[in-house]
This record gives sequence, structure tokens and C-alpha cells, in this order.
Amino acid sequence: MSTNFTPHSLRHTHTSLLAEAGVSLEQIMDQLGHIDDHTTENIYLHITKEMKKEASHKFAQLMRSFD
Repeated sequence: MSTNFTPHSLRHTHTSLLAEAGVSLEQIMDQLGHIDDHTTENIYLHITKEMKKEASHKFAQLMRSFD
């Protein structure tokens, strides 16, 4: 199985890793040169496994806070 990485695919990865690191959408947009947040969110930003785990962890904390 061969995987070809292009500069464009690395741009998607870069965007998701910035979000995973907690960089704000506005900062990511600025770095990518985007004016429209729709482009950044719907085309470049992908939810990573780590982001899913973090969301699950935050939800569990929220539920524990109601005890």
C-alpha cells in the first residue's frame, strides 16, 4: 500500500495538529491565510483521535461535577 503525501495533505494535518494543540480558530485562519472560517473549519480542520478523547474526558468531568 503506497501513500502519497502532498503539500496540500500536509496542510490539512498541520491545521488539525494546531487545533489539537489548542490554537484558536482565528490564529489558525491567520496562519493559513483564510478570511472565511467556513473554509478552515469545513475543509481543513479534521477531528483527530486525541481531540475525540479530550472531548470525552471533558464530558466525563462535567458529569462528575453534578454529583
